Amino acid sequence: MLTDPSSTRRRIPGTDLDLSTVGFGCWAIGGQWWGDDVDDGASVRAVHAALDAGVNWFDTAPLYGHGHADDVLVRALAGRRQGVVIATKVGVRWDGAGAHARSDLSPSWLREDVESSLRRLKTDRIDLLQVHWPCQRPTPLAETMGTLDALRAEGKVRWVGLCNYNADGLRLAQQHGEVHSLQTPYSALRREFESSLREAATRSEPPLGVLAYEPLCRGLLTGKFHPRSTFPDSDLRARDERFTGSRFLRALTIVSRLSLLARRLDVPVAALALAWVIRQPGITAAIAGAKRASQVHENVAAMALAEREDAPWAEVDRVLSAYRG
Repeated sequence: MLTDPSSTRRRIPGTDLDLSTVGFGCWAIGGQWWGDDVDDGASVRAVHAALDAGVNWFDTAPLYGHGHADDVLVRALAGRRQGVVIATKVGVRWDGAGAHARSDLSPSWLREDVESSLRRLKTDRIDLLQVHWPCQRPTPLAETMGTLDALRAEGKVRWVGLCNYNADGLRLAQQHGEVHSLQTPYSALRREFESSLREAATRSEPPLGVLAYEPLCRGLLTGKFHPRSTFPDSDLRARDERFTGSRFLRALTIVSRLSLLARRLDVPVAALALAWVIRQPGITAAIAGAKRASQVHENVAAMALAEREDAPWAEVDRVLSAYRG
């Protein structure tokens, strides 16, 4: 339990959203693509563990279990919603049972998607609405951003963010409407953010809040895998090339080195990997998914760890630099 949760919160510039430096990612609790061990009761307990530890925001999306993640989150937040920030996403369609998803940022779909999220989340206003992916249809960006601005003016959305945009796309979107945050992949194993994208986000006026997703690289940086680890077909990692061959073995070597440092600090290696992300320039907070309370306990340890200047951060950087590229 954190004694002073406010000490590990950061504001998204230009907004009134003060976020815990670790947020709860809801993809896995949607019950699809993350294996056969997703249980709604365990998911609710994981959300409660996050709240108890000072996590004050949850990142979800209509695509996560085709709305099921929203349903579970609302159930878990019953009676505990005061002060909680919910970030969700907009603009994805799927065919039939969801075998194929595509981005649709047309004004009509944005409005339909938002209204559906408002109903599922049992709210009249979305705290942070993020475009899930850049548009894959011929919708002019001015129409997309204009619709998002209109939704804000109507009081249905408080703040607007983008996900998965590159530096050029981010700058172009900002020419057509207000953008307050960027959600982008970033971890010790995936560092594309450190180039032009970080510059585009931090040199905006005001600077954008940057929410790092996959800071544990879909669990690769938790230390729970070994060279013979396998996944059921129901788990998307069964088809993720990072979990096979030389890339997998290289990642396990990095985790082994980081685990030695984590043991010296008496923290889980997941907490060390998460804290490293939180400490990087330009990062506001990191989104860590969890299916169980035990995973939450490991993740939230990163919040206090990131504040420690006596931790061997230079040694962590040396480990990561030695295996970079």
